[in-house]
Amino acid sequence: MDFQSLFSQFLSGGGTLQASTYRSLLLFSPELILCGTIVLLLLGRLTSADKCIPTHWIAMLGSMVAFFVVILQFNALSMGAAVDAESTGGFGALLQWILSGLNSLSAPFAGGSSERLFTGLAVHDVFSVYFRGFLLFFLVFVIALTVLSGMPDQEDAPDFYTLLCGAVVGMLVMSSANHLLMLFLGIEMASVPSYAMTGFFKGRRQSSEASLKFVVYGAGAAGVMLFGISLLAGLTGTAEFGELGNRMHAIFTSGFGMHHPAARMVVLAMLMISVGFAFKLSIVPFHFWCPDAFQGAPAEVAGFLSIASKAAAFALLVRFSLAVTSGTSGVLHGLSLAMGIGLGTLAIVSATFGNLAAYSQSNAKRLLAYSTIAHAGYMLMAISALLVLRSSVDVAPEQSERAIEGLLYYLAVYLFMNLGAFAIVALIRNQIFSEEIDDYKGLVQQSPLLAVCMATCLFSLVGLPPLGGFYGKFFIFAAVFDATSVHWFMWVVLAAGGLNTVIGLFYYLRIAKVMCIDVRPADAREVMLTSSSSSGMYVILVSGMVLVLGIVIQPLSRVAHHAAAAFF
Repeated sequence: MDFQSLFSQFLSGGGTLQASTYRSLLLFSPELILCGTIVLLLLGRLTSADKCIPTHWIAMLGSMVAFFVVILQFNALSMGAAVDAESTGGFGALLQWILSGLNSLSAPFAGGSSERLFTGLAVHDVFSVYFRGFLLFFLVFVIALTVLSGMPDQEDAPDFYTLLCGAVVGMLVMSSANHLLMLFLGIEMASVPSYAMTGFFKGRRQSSEASLKFVVYGAGAAGVMLFGISLLAGLTGTAEFGELGNRMHAIFTSGFGMHHPAARMVVLAMLMISVGFAFKLSIVPFHFWCPDAFQGAPAEVAGFLSIASKAAAFALLVRFSLAVTSGTSGVLHGLSLAMGIGLGTLAIVSATFGNLAAYSQSNAKRLLAYSTIAHAGYMLMAISALLVLRSSVDVAPEQSERAIEGLLYYLAVYLFMNLGAFAIVALIRNQIFSEEIDDYKGLVQQSPLLAVCMATCLFSLVGLPPLGGFYGKFFIFAAVFDATSVHWFMWVVLAAGGLNTVIGLFYYLRIAKVMCIDVRPADAREVMLTSSSSSGMYVILVSGMVLVLGIVIQPLSRVAHHAAAAFF
């Protein structure tokens, strides 16, 4: 068959490769929509169309359309619906799937499916769709916050929203990665725009310094991780996640140990890859960039990095961890247990360091940066529990599902409580031109709304009932408690988690005390924000969701459980 015949067959929809490409592109449509939004933003910059059409409307519309498609995908997967691209063609398949998604909006979950995209580079399942929805939903809220705070002016708005959407595309790739190449590509696609956004305040030395530190640390971590990826791919002979478990089993065929040269090299490769994950998650000892970057970056960007980067990195870490510790020959018990204990140790150190370092901070963003490090430690406890549970054949799959479910629930609550805290910092900054905690004294006297909403977000970060943060921590600690039946070290992790919750209470209360109890200085700038204003409604919505997720638990918990079940 000549080239012309092959090309004609491709255009007509025939052939297995063309059908597979149709299917992959259709399932990859949220990312493509966001890429199209980026193209429109760039064209608006080139043609000066952004003078007529506000740039944030283009970014908002693209994000909302992509999020709507993800909702349809999630519901279609929940009903076990599939796209018959081979019989109906690209547009017919899209229409068929939209109809099936609309019909299943109110239907109960009935299982799902998992499909490999682009010959196995990515995977489409309920877990990846959950994180797609999470990231795009968060993107809509971040764009709304930037509009309310006025952080990017009209001149810089196209550049900022291009970088913002580009970073989210990389995070979406991370959430569905099924190949070591996509692992590295997704992390770098998310990281590079983040470097530029951190230094977006071009006229401020502190912002430029923060961006430079972020770039230097990021480049170093990326180099180490890439070397680890090359070692792992060379030793195992594959880069696909689905095959890593089988190849690891062959290497550790006589049991997990360091007596074999190949086994030692595999462990070294895993440690190097973990450097990249630790950098994205700001896990100790790879957290150095986080406080400086958050303090120098705009509060809107710091809030974005504290939530979106962690969500995408945790999604990728769950996939990678399960891939290297499982296979057709069974679970690599020794490796899984060692990884679980190692991650548990990092979780303890990160949570403890983050909480203790936050005590002495006087800048609100820097304090929240150390808080972010501590919460990364809490969430890492869930993955530690997952791997420890997977190391035992006596543990039911439902217990492992609960560990992932706890992580997903915690991330959803973390979105609102951390975004609310950073949003309030940004709105206060616009009025008093300061982010120092001492300048928040007596704000309740001028703007009770800001003080109450900030206290709600802070108390949820502590984990006090009946707020959503309480149930997020409860689910994670319950998974750690389940893992104590497998290894005694998980008792240490559980005790450290409880102790750090108590420690964190004090510095969160310090902010609430400054805002609600201290007297407002007579010469302090006035802060006014009413519930009838757009900013006031935004803050009420975000902080109100923290309370709602602490009272109405079942819907989100059910969705998280369904997403976690994709692995079992």
